[in-house]
This record gives sequence, structure tokens and C-alpha cells, in this order.
Amino acid sequence: MSEQTYESIMSRKSDIVSASVGIDYSKYETEGIGFDYEGLMRENGYAIEDVISLQRETGVGNTPLVELKNITRLVKKLSESGKGARIFLKDEATNPSGSFKDRRASVSVARAKELGYKGVIAATSGNYGAAVASQAMKRGLKCIVIQECYDSVGRGQPEILEKARACEAYGAEVIQLTVGPELFYYFLVLLEETGYFNASLYTPFAIAGIESLGNEIAQQSRQYIGREPDYVLVTHAGGGNLTGTARGMLKTGSSETKFIAVSVDLSGLHMASDRDFNRKSFTTGHTGFGIPFAVFPDRSDVPRNSARPLRYMDRYLLVKQGEVFYVTEMLARLEGLQRGPAGNTSLTAAIALARELPEDNIVLVQETEYTGAGKLPSAQLTFAMNNGVRVIRGNPMTEDIPGNTIAIPEDPGQIAYEEIDLQRLRVSYIKELLKRGMTPSDRDLTFLSEELRVDHKYTVSLIQEVINANSETR
Repeated sequence: MSEQTYESIMSRKSDIVSASVGIDYSKYETEGIGFDYEGLMRENGYAIEDVISLQRETGVGNTPLVELKNITRLVKKLSESGKGARIFLKDEATNPSGSFKDRRASVSVARAKELGYKGVIAATSGNYGAAVASQAMKRGLKCIVIQECYDSVGRGQPEILEKARACEAYGAEVIQLTVGPELFYYFLVLLEETGYFNASLYTPFAIAGIESLGNEIAQQSRQYIGREPDYVLVTHAGGGNLTGTARGMLKTGSSETKFIAVSVDLSGLHMASDRDFNRKSFTTGHTGFGIPFAVFPDRSDVPRNSARPLRYMDRYLLVKQGEVFYVTEMLARLEGLQRGPAGNTSLTAAIALARELPEDNIVLVQETEYTGAGKLPSAQLTFAMNNGVRVIRGNPMTEDIPGNTIAIPEDPGQIAYEEIDLQRLRVSYIKELLKRGMTPSDRDLTFLSEELRVDHKYTVSLIQEVINANSETR
């Protein structure tokens, strides 16, 4: 058996990961910073028709598109005359394990089966674990899910514990760890020991699985609405949800739709902090993932991340924790849909955005997730209060302070959003490269222009701006 010290495992991580996904990432590398992204996706993903076929085999996809008529009526009452866009919802909670993550898992697990792996491993505290476990059972494979679950005194967030129960219900072995760097270490150890497939969220297979969601949105919108939506709002964490949905829609010719990322504002909290870990009420879809993965995608568990959110992001909106809890109740009370917090993050922004738009515009929220005892607002808010977080009624935009105060709106007119300037994210992207000693060459400029969705000249000016700023601070 190979040596399993931390240093030894980390020195072998590239070989372990490559063996566990069946992709030779080195063949897509170019000299310098860039790599052949479309080549990686084309040669290791699946055609949309094949994705749909694989997903139908295990009951994934073909989820309903629902118009939120009562919420739309409320929005119109709150809006100026002539404004108040129609709001639609893609109800992904009807997938086998209750979220859009079944789409990602379905292709990854099918790929593992095709390549002859005996089992799959996923490192996730979210819905993806349940999705991988569900799909593994359908394909007759073993499954291990590793969760970052507890703080140093053994307290686990109710939403994470809820997801652990779901994974176990589907027959997975669940390994729960405390907050810290050991998660990736144990993940690598298990991949090497078991020889299982790495069902990473960030492979071409996982992203290809979400492309069917974008395809369905386009097809169903044309059928039921008569055209594509003007805006699709996507809860943003690691970037795969946005990337896959946008790619799927673009492949159907939906070139006019704008893709808006939405995250819960947890600014000031550090996700790897033992103290902060349980002072947040959202395990995903928040800025602790959304911003780092946008400005440096290749921080994932594979050599090159197939989720590249800045390539597809037209706008990036932030909402507050208290607003999402309020909208979760609103969806249940006005539309009879009790759904978990992840999709309600983008629904919150959709409600605020719809008030600003003409009433003939279409705003579509592209996912929901299942709910359960640990995901309910009552469980999350009780846990927050037990960890010293105040829960009040008030204006979230002025009174909601991550880790300190959760402000539940007093009326729906207080639902709002804050917009992040994409220019700020592009500058941060360049800063991250330079911080890691990656100086862009002339050959990198085309890649960076595609990554940042700006032209060649503007890319050069961004790089120079960051270099000049760094020089001034020395």
C-alpha cells in the first residue's frame, strides 16, 4: 500500500484524480495559463441527445415549468404601472432525489458504469450527495459521500444533517468530517484505496448533465409561453448550475436570454472558519462559494474545472438570508409549493427584478429543490439563534448582517437585491492569476478574453490595470 501521510497523498493528487475520472487533462493544456476548454467539453461530454437518453433511463429530467401566477399578481401590485414581469419556475424538485443535481449525477454515474468502475465517491455537503447516491443505486454501483459536517464541538447544521440522512436512505456510506483541510485529503485517500470513480461536480460529465436543463427551459418556454424567457436566474455557488444551464440554452439557439447569477450575501464570513461555519444559514448558493469560484474556477477537485461562470454571467445579484426565508414561506403560502432554500435564493432576486421590468417580460427561475425537516426555515432559524445569531423582523438590506443578524422582511416590498459589478470580478480574476505567479502571455489573451467575455484590447487593459495597481502598493 502507498504511503498515506498528508504530504505523500498530496504529492500524488494529480495521478489519483486523473485515474479516478478517466480524463487525461494534460492533452488540453496549452502553453501558459489557458487550456482548450471547448475541446475538453466536446471530447469528454455528451451530445445533448445522449444526455437526455441517459437521463430518461433513470427518471431524470422532463420536469414541469410552472407559472407563479399568485406571486406575479403580488409583484404587479407592488410595481409601478406597466411593470411587474411574469415569473416562471422550473420545478426540479420532481427529479428522483429532489433537485437539479440529479442531472449532474446521472451522467457522471453512467460514465462510471461505462468505464467499469465498481463505485463512485462524491465530496459534498449538499444535494449532490443524495443525487449521486440515488443514481448509483439505479446503476448498481456502490457509493461513498464525504461531508464537511461538524464544527470542533460536534455541532452539525440541520440542512447538512438532512442531506446526510437522504444519502443514507439511498444506500450510500456517509463519512462526516469537521471543518478543515482534511476533507480533500480523505477524499484522495478513499479514491486511491477504493479505485472508485470521482463523481466530481466539475467534470465535463457533470456539466453536460445540466445542459439538458437549459435545453428543456428553451423548449418548454417556446411551447407554453411562445418564446424564450428574457431572463433566467440561477442560484450560483461553484458555477456548474449557471454554466450548464447557459450552455444548454445556447445550444438551442436562445441567444437573447440573459443569464443572471444569484447568491446569498454571506460577506465577512469565512467558510473554513470553525466559528463561522455554523453562523451561516445556507450551505450552498452563497458568496463564500460564488465569488471565489467565479474569480478562480480551478480551485476544484479536478485539474481543470468545467464550470466557468464568468463566460456565461450577464449579471450577478446578491440577496439576504432573511429574504430567502421569507420567500420560502411565500412560495408555500401563495403557490402551494414547499421547496428548499437553494432555488428560493434565485426566486428572491426574481421577485425584486420583476418589479423593475415591463409586465410583458418573462423571468424564469431555473430550479427548485426538495425540502425536509432540516431544510425548513424553522430548523435553520432555530439553529441560528442557538449559535448566537439574532433573528428579527426588519429591512434585510439595512439590518441583515451575516453571522450576527438575520432580518426577516416585514412586508414583500422590502425584497430587494444588491448588484455586483462584473468589472470587479474580472479584475479579481486577473489578480488571482498574478497572485499565483501566473503572468499572462500573448498566447493567453484569447483564452482570457473568452473567460471574461470581453474583447482582446480590453483584456490587455485589465491586465495592465492590475499590474499597475500592484506596483503602486509595493
